[in-house]
Amino acid sequence: MEDAILEAAWAELSESGYSGLTMENVARRAGTSRPVLHRRWPSRTALATAALAQRFAHAAPVIPDMGNVRDELCLLLRHMSDRANSGDLQLFFDMQKDLVAERSSFTELRNRIVEGNQYRAVLARAVERGEINESRLTPRIASLPLDLVRHDLMMTFKPLTDEAISEIVDNIFLPLVASDHQVC
Repeated sequence: MEDAILEAAWAELSESGYSGLTMENVARRAGTSRPVLHRRWPSRTALATAALAQRFAHAAPVIPDMGNVRDELCLLLRHMSDRANSGDLQLFFDMQKDLVAERSSFTELRNRIVEGNQYRAVLARAVERGEINESRLTPRIASLPLDLVRHDLMMTFKPLTDEAISEIVDNIFLPLVASDHQVC
């Protein structure tokens, strides 16, 4: 039943946008009632977030072990950039007012939607291979490549170029985290 509700919510978001999302329409489309939805999702923001999380989980790329962190990061950032579209970004902007009212933020929304398992796997492999000094991976530095891609997407509403991805990886991230014996 949860999958049917989340699929109905995504269909409503796709057709009507966040501003047109109502619990009534989702319940009707899923063949259930508003109280059933409200027991699991107390607000339309929570329901929209769950629908986004399900959509992103189904579309999550698997980044193979390519033998080096640079190629793996570039592939991951390329997937992230190509997957984002202006409709998704507009949805995030439309949710902003409700996020503020619920004392939430884009960071919390991101954390609920994307767990970053593939990214963590890429970083863990790089640490194991000795390419990255784990002590340099503070939370802020570790999130930097993803944050820079998100920033670029939100500012331009366009996928990043290969040159932009290479600059993020080669000129910004790797110099900050490379092992002492690793040459960037």
